[in-house]
Amino acid sequence: MAAMKKIHSTDEIRDAFLEFFKHKGHTVVPSDLLVPKNDPTLLFTSAGMNQFKEQFLGHIKGYRRAVTSQKCLRTDDLDKVGKTAVHHTFFEMLGNFSFGDYFKKEAIEWAWEFMTKVLGIAPERLWVSVYEKDDETYNIWKDVIKLPEKKIVRLGAKKNFWPSNAPEEGPNGPCGPCSEIFFDSGEDAGCKKPDCSVDCDCGRFAEVWNLVFTQFDRKGVNNLAPLPNKNIDTGMGLERIASVMQGVPTNFQIDILKPLVDETAKDIGVKYGKDKQTDSFIHAIADHVRAVSFAIVDGVLPSNEERGYVVRKIIRKAAWHGKSLGKKEPFLYKLVPIVAKVMKKTYPEVEARRENISQIILAEEKRFHETLSQGQELLMQEIENLKKKNVSRLDGEFLFKLYDTYGFPLDLTKEIAGPLGLSLDIDGFNKNMKKQKETARASSTLSANVFEIGDAVLFSNKTEFAGYKENDIKAKVIGVLKDGKSVDSIKAGEKGELILDKTPFYAESGGQVGDTGEIKTGASIAFVENTIWAGDTIAHVVNVEKGDFKKGQEVEAKIDAHRRRAVQRNHTATHLLQAALRIVLGKHVQQAGSLVNPQRLRFDFTHFSAVKPEELARAEELVNSWILNADNVSSKQMDIEEAKAEGAIALFGEKYEKKVRVISVGSVSKELCGGCHVGSIGEIGLFKIVSEGAISSGVRRIEALTGEEAYKRVKEIDETISGLSSMLKVPAENLSEQIEKLALKVKDLEKHLERFRLNEAKNNIDAYISKALEVKDVKIISQKLESATAQLMRSIIDLLRDKVKSGIFIFGTDADEKALFIVGVTQDLVKKGVNAGKIVGEVAKIAGGTGGGRPELAQAGAKDAQKLNEALLKAVEIAKEQIQ
Repeated sequence: MAAMKKIHSTDEIRDAFLEFFKHKGHTVVPSDLLVPKNDPTLLFTSAGMNQFKEQFLGHIKGYRRAVTSQKCLRTDDLDKVGKTAVHHTFFEMLGNFSFGDYFKKEAIEWAWEFMTKVLGIAPERLWVSVYEKDDETYNIWKDVIKLPEKKIVRLGAKKNFWPSNAPEEGPNGPCGPCSEIFFDSGEDAGCKKPDCSVDCDCGRFAEVWNLVFTQFDRKGVNNLAPLPNKNIDTGMGLERIASVMQGVPTNFQIDILKPLVDETAKDIGVKYGKDKQTDSFIHAIADHVRAVSFAIVDGVLPSNEERGYVVRKIIRKAAWHGKSLGKKEPFLYKLVPIVAKVMKKTYPEVEARRENISQIILAEEKRFHETLSQGQELLMQEIENLKKKNVSRLDGEFLFKLYDTYGFPLDLTKEIAGPLGLSLDIDGFNKNMKKQKETARASSTLSANVFEIGDAVLFSNKTEFAGYKENDIKAKVIGVLKDGKSVDSIKAGEKGELILDKTPFYAESGGQVGDTGEIKTGASIAFVENTIWAGDTIAHVVNVEKGDFKKGQEVEAKIDAHRRRAVQRNHTATHLLQAALRIVLGKHVQQAGSLVNPQRLRFDFTHFSAVKPEELARAEELVNSWILNADNVSSKQMDIEEAKAEGAIALFGEKYEKKVRVISVGSVSKELCGGCHVGSIGEIGLFKIVSEGAISSGVRRIEALTGEEAYKRVKEIDETISGLSSMLKVPAENLSEQIEKLALKVKDLEKHLERFRLNEAKNNIDAYISKALEVKDVKIISQKLESATAQLMRSIIDLLRDKVKSGIFIFGTDADEKALFIVGVTQDLVKKGVNAGKIVGEVAKIAGGTGGGRPELAQAGAKDAQKLNEALLKAVEIAKEQIQ
């Protein structure tokens, strides 16, 4: 298959690769999402083979040859990104795969044909490496491809085995040798040594394609048993091969990254190509913006948990690089349109969500700048404290707190502390970092075993779902599992999973919870506590009440229909809510997550400010008006392109097949959805919003009720109003007016009380002064006031200033189980460097709080009111340190 024209652009390379292997009998499989579905081993999709794990384990899905261009996100080498020519967080991996079909000879021949015939790379520019013990592969390159022996380099298991060093180090499971193809930049590149070869790291040889021959099952140290079905797994970095084809020295100068690099340099106002450090930062920024754009499109939003934390960390790293280059305000969000433009041909979804992505990144950048300022203030306070104690080393735990809580880079701490003569406890920092990673790993749901999926995937290609129309059906048990492993049977008192050939039970997905109900046969009954997906198989999580269940049994599967109807009402209501929000707030609103259970619905959506009460009320009003119209809800299977052309809304982070299910809710809403819905909008009955708030940068959450639960809530509100009406002895319609009158009375009484307490304080001023501790002619007063307001404490401090020439005044009070502190300092001490803000910060810290303010007056809040007295006692010592 010869190239029809010179292949140059990244899009052309991708298309040529897919077309070449399609011509060789491979099925073109779309890229999986960056968040792998139903895979307990991965945070992100990091390789082309990830979506084919079931096939590699022998669970064939109708094709034995596949080819993909897979979106990947890796953070293992995050610190290398920008510093080398080839490392990325986000990249595309071209791969061809065989599941027990062809093997080494064909994989090698086709790789050579694609490289030399299709791409037109001169054979003399290509070298290969093979595993040192793999004579079969060596001989194919030598005898079939006719590659000169000096260009076939044998390397050890660390470099030419997958997983690396698997024979000795594991893990157990499928593994095998690999053969890598390298492009030689020529004798004038790299180290220029005459014996330079592919195992040299000088940069002359660029590894562009790795052919993995999965032929063994590791069962212990150097115990490699042959697999009955041998597989091919290959990976070629699209960006790397594009840099070869386009003749540029780094991946960052190829056609899909150079525009980002140029725009980054232009926006920051620096010259690209003149300084190595500057170029490194610009490369990293370009890479990171592309990575987070794709992560957000696939439904991963910045947060403090697992995947969201990674996205937040990448955004902050890019923002810090910009700050290091002199960019003081947010700028990453302005690069998103460039990402959308250069990736538009293959990934139009980035263009479609461009404004959402930009706003989410902007919100996160603003947040980073705020926490950076807080971190810098905390660092300066710590430096001041260390100076007073004659300590010249910043503690590792403190450094880690700055980094982890405030996003404060260690490099910035070094820049600030170095000129002040302070060293950093790097070992302590690393120790805390390691501890956090171990804690995260222990609490994570991820597994260390790359092939751990569970035996449920081995039972059938796809469970037939009959639950759109049926609640109760006859089915056959085709698999029984206990603790994730296939067993002969489970009996009364045991928990496990039953796999049926068909089921009315909906498996948890798309935000909709799994169905519950019962499975029974004869005298045997199992309660279904949840229903989940395991690959394409539906697993019923059961607790066996009576009898036993075994493979081959005919059973009756019956869902809890009342519970399902409640779920359906809530699910259809989420579609109506999204339609209403897009009318009230704007078309930028996109679903960013949801939970639909029998009790309530939770709907997360992109929006960048608080939703006003009148906007919420309007959205609720719209939904209820549509419910009153009682239009039909219909579903239709259609081609995905046809669905999109009709305006059907697709969700963030959802991978769709070629044929999709479209849910139309009257003429109001049209969405791609596989969930369960009511037949008529009228069945929802009533819709009631109960809360709205922010959950992360640029994402908000609404919780709402429908049907019986909404009626209960309205009834509770009605009873509350009736109770207030009776208590205040006014009709319900006059409640607002009466409560307003009472509020004014309370406010007036509070003013009277405040005046009374101030007069009382004036009478006690001399008493406060008489109890003062005097140090170096400075009076220190630390006093608790019962249920005082901040204004009262400030007024008392003003009175003391009039009577005390030189003093530090610390007052505290408790309210609502929290503590409040106010510190005042006379002007003579302020001129000597005494700072009320620093004092109040240290005092509040004792009670678990923070605060600050002006040198002469500062305020702080704390959450532990029980430590109020302890804090005020120690406040005297803190004040003494300031004046000594």
